[in-house]
Amino acid sequence: MSTETKGVFDIYDDSFSKLVSTAGSLHRLYTGMTWAEGPAYFPALRTLVFSDVPENHLLRYDECNGQTSIFRAPSYHSNGNTIDRQGRLITCEQQTRRVTRTEHDGTITVLIDRAENNKRFNSPNDVVVKSDGSIWFTDPTYGIDSDYEGDQGESEVGGNFVYCLKDGKLHVVARDFVQPNGLAFSPDEQRLYIADTGRTHRPRDGPAHIRVFNVGEDGVSLTGGEVFVKCLTGLYDGFRVDSTGHIWTSAGNGVSCYDGNTGTLLGRINVPEIVANVCFGGGAKRNILYICATTSLYSIRLAVNGCKTF
Repeated sequence: MSTETKGVFDIYDDSFSKLVSTAGSLHRLYTGMTWAEGPAYFPALRTLVFSDVPENHLLRYDECNGQTSIFRAPSYHSNGNTIDRQGRLITCEQQTRRVTRTEHDGTITVLIDRAENNKRFNSPNDVVVKSDGSIWFTDPTYGIDSDYEGDQGESEVGGNFVYCLKDGKLHVVARDFVQPNGLAFSPDEQRLYIADTGRTHRPRDGPAHIRVFNVGEDGVSLTGGEVFVKCLTGLYDGFRVDSTGHIWTSAGNGVSCYDGNTGTLLGRINVPEIVANVCFGGGAKRNILYICATTSLYSIRLAVNGCKTF
């Protein structure tokens, strides 16, 4: 694979040059965290909310004045965050093993804290909300493996599953993951991409890839599940999709961009830290990519717009 490097960008396919401004700069907006994760953008407030998982708090970055402050502490070792179609914060809390919603008045509603047979989840990790209001989340064991980013404990559900909460009913939509992690829908919501970071627990043969599923007509059932892309550098953790269907995913010390149909690697943004997750922001344009990378929050302006999910 031939590579052309321009600034912070590695260009593997000419089409990538149309998605970025090769003169663009990577900006470090905030640092001093232990493990930055779970960015969620609120366009009306021009605010990004994100997690520092081990430090047990949520932070708030103000896009207008560049200031970062504590949003919630303790956060119960929150990891993934997103917003629903009503503009409310949805959060995966690893310590409490639950998924919550922050209402407009600031109160917190527990959406679900029990799986099948009234058993506790492992540690909900990442979450996305579909346009029909259903909430999809992954449930690996990272929050119960030790006290580092949750409370050490045993798995009660007997596996690491992917769930959908729709109209108050919980559905197990995938059972064959080692460690399900980031997830995102295609712009038309006909496909669901899910990362498996199982290599963290099986270093020799564990998965480090993104799989792709077809969403059934009932809006819940999944078929397919073939490996879409394999990670050559680090692990795929959190990722987002732009309005034209490209996947922008964490991948070691950078963000890789893939064609959402073919899985072709188009290019890469090099970041000086290990990347955990990304999110589009920048007001109504959604053309700023926010990057949570270990100790820091970064941003870079792109020539493409994030998929509208709010």
